[in-house]
Amino acid sequence: MQRTLFWLAAGLWLGCGSSGGGTARDGTSSGITSGGGGSMSQGNGAGGNGTGSSGMGGSGAGASSASSASSASGGGAGGGAPQPVGAPLVYVGGHEGIFVFRLDEADGALSPVQGPLDAEMNPTFLAIDPARGRLFAVNELGEVDGELSGAVSAFQIRPEDGTLAFINRASSKGQGPAHLATDRSGRFVLVANYGGGTAAVLPVGQDGALGQAVDEASFGRRSRSHHAVTDPANRFAFVTNLGLNTIAQLTFDAATGRMEPSDPPTLALPAGTTPRHLDFHPSGRFAYVINESSGSITTLSYDPERGTLSAVATVSTLPDGVSAEENACAEVQVAPSGKFVYGSNRGHDSIAIFAVAPDVGTLSPVGHAPTQGKTPRHFQISPTGKLLLVANQDSNNIVAFRVDEATGALEPTGRVTEVPAPTYVGIVAPPAR
Repeated sequence: MQRTLFWLAAGLWLGCGSSGGGTARDGTSSGITSGGGGSMSQGNGAGGNGTGSSGMGGSGAGASSASSASSASGGGAGGGAPQPVGAPLVYVGGHEGIFVFRLDEADGALSPVQGPLDAEMNPTFLAIDPARGRLFAVNELGEVDGELSGAVSAFQIRPEDGTLAFINRASSKGQGPAHLATDRSGRFVLVANYGGGTAAVLPVGQDGALGQAVDEASFGRRSRSHHAVTDPANRFAFVTNLGLNTIAQLTFDAATGRMEPSDPPTLALPAGTTPRHLDFHPSGRFAYVINESSGSITTLSYDPERGTLSAVATVSTLPDGVSAEENACAEVQVAPSGKFVYGSNRGHDSIAIFAVAPDVGTLSPVGHAPTQGKTPRHFQISPTGKLLLVANQDSNNIVAFRVDEATGALEPTGRVTEVPAPTYVGIVAPPAR
């Protein structure tokens, strides 16, 4: 039996009978709790979106939590004691807003701190710059302030407790932004617009505020641009164009944010590959792209002098005998050690695990870990490499796994935290004091 739990202004939890579940869509707060083993449930309360010090309004307004309760740490039923201020922070984005938690590194339990924020702006993907105390969110919309475009929102990460304060919002220069990332200096945000088929570069001011785009690249509406990122040296940028089966290759000027096509300007992949997200290996010699419809990951060799990628080999993310037709891959990440690569399967609802060949970067299957939920849209490996959190969008939960750093295997810790429709989960070190 699920219990609906309400978040009160005093920062306490009260159980109020049973509930059939469901997510909050009425603009009120969603109480979030972490449980051991089974899933917990969320309820509506008074401490969510509202008219706090910065308020929450329309597409151009600021966002904040309305009461002190939304920025207090609290432990849910079965979630143990509140985590100390020095614990790592977890930021979750999704269709129902942004949520902030503290992480117990021992088992992956999450204690709620703040949220939801900016729910009406559909903040489905986040980029976090903990060194500079900033968080950026795509606003996955088709129109903002009368412009046929989505937007990007900027937030300050308060150093005392990791809560978020809205700074400003700027156009993403294309409809339906799907992904964003800061460049390696933190001076620019790169955003990929899935609906608009563009990628734009937005400058970040010293106060963290976003300026209007300094450059944009257009690939056509059929391109379904899904991911934009700079290389480890911050000299080149790459955009995955899922609809064209290509990865755009561009030079990147870290002083101005300007982009120009590289030579060659694209890496063409076989028809039906549908490249979605890309991650570089710590060595800088390889990258890995996960392919949404084909259910695969392609190893890419990287020439850091020319800024060009070359396809080396492709492996399936699915077990033998499982068809890719009822599956859609989502996220790919390289372990901090560089020894393993992980990819998520939506449909098979698993994390595929691969070992990396050190010399050539190719992948060998290790196994699959069921995600204990539906539709793993995103996952994040902790900076220590010891924990992995999965955001299961259609079962409304975040599930914690221990990472075996010797074998790459994943083992569920038993910690399951309910969050409405999570599409991004990010783990960062404690804020500087």
